[in-house]
Amino acid sequence: MAAVPEVPASTSPDLNSALETRRLRPEERVALLMDGLHSILEETVESPLRWQVLLDASANLWRYSGGNVALLMMQMAQRGTEEPTLVAGYKEWERHGRTVLRGEYALWVIAPRTARVQQLLLPDGTRQRVPVGDKPPLGAIDEGKKTLITGWRGQAVFDVSQTEGAPLLVPKPTGVSSALAPQLWESLAGVARAHGFSVQVTDAQYGLTSGFTDFAQRKVRVGGWLNAEERTAVLAHELGHVLLHGPDDKVGKLYGSSVDHRGLAEVEAESVAYTVLKAHGTDRGPQSASYLSGWADAVIEAEQSAADASSGKTPASRVDIAKSVLGRVTAASKEILEATDPPGSGGKVPSVEAAPRVDSQDSYAGMNQPGPSRGLEIEGP
Repeated sequence: MAAVPEVPASTSPDLNSALETRRLRPEERVALLMDGLHSILEETVESPLRWQVLLDASANLWRYSGGNVALLMMQMAQRGTEEPTLVAGYKEWERHGRTVLRGEYALWVIAPRTARVQQLLLPDGTRQRVPVGDKPPLGAIDEGKKTLITGWRGQAVFDVSQTEGAPLLVPKPTGVSSALAPQLWESLAGVARAHGFSVQVTDAQYGLTSGFTDFAQRKVRVGGWLNAEERTAVLAHELGHVLLHGPDDKVGKLYGSSVDHRGLAEVEAESVAYTVLKAHGTDRGPQSASYLSGWADAVIEAEQSAADASSGKTPASRVDIAKSVLGRVTAASKEILEATDPPGSGGKVPSVEAAPRVDSQDSYAGMNQPGPSRGLEIEGP
């Protein structure tokens, strides 16, 4: 088992106390959460170990945004409890036969406020959006409904450790073995093909690398001298480049993480690979160490590059860069994990309609697994 990295104690302000001590207006709560996220990212830039721990949590909670994963980690760490594993709102837990324990304080995440609108094409050729149900202007053509983000709000959630009630079966990753590596390889290759890239295993080596993404020819090349597990890891890394670092990566170019800026681009790609493989049960800590250890230096270097750039559209600070990188990495990881379907629930409670199958990889969330004497029968799908 890989050693758990020793992370320096956090110096962030106590977010829990600020959220719990008084009644807050919605905008005050969002401001506190944003300040908390800013503090986390400041500390993360100072410590590569914090970045790795954040990626570990993102692998477990991959259905949540990177910012919300960081906020959940911070709140539970400040309470001296375990990291969050399965998170839902009060009513969602009730729908799954579990109730929040008396005296438990909510964890807070940032959620969007949304509104449904109709998009209309007006007779003069311009477009207009109106609330659903409003009468459209005369002669307007309805182009369909859209959901727009109109703002942000704090949303109260609780970890499974704060609840009691019916057990929840949650599949548990056991690691990508030699037998499972081909299956994961094919899933990853499917993601590459969905983005218009072919995957080629070849003995030809590009420089000293074990893999290479060729955007001009739309090919991903992986070293043929690698074993099955290593090839899978390299392909996951190259998928990070495919999803993030193409010639149209306008966001990354603002702070120098385009494919031409190898420092931060490599950290982003390896962070994606690390998160994806961790979600599938493989800890790539030792293999990823050289990439992830350069996290802070790469962010600081990118900040300097952005400051020196002639364009005025650059991130304001290294925290802005860290926030952007976290969002990019977790979004790319989520896209890959949705396609590769790792065991587990990604931190969100499984659908109540799902009837999970019991096998050797299943575990009970929130309690010890019951023995045969309990007589619990779970119906298969």
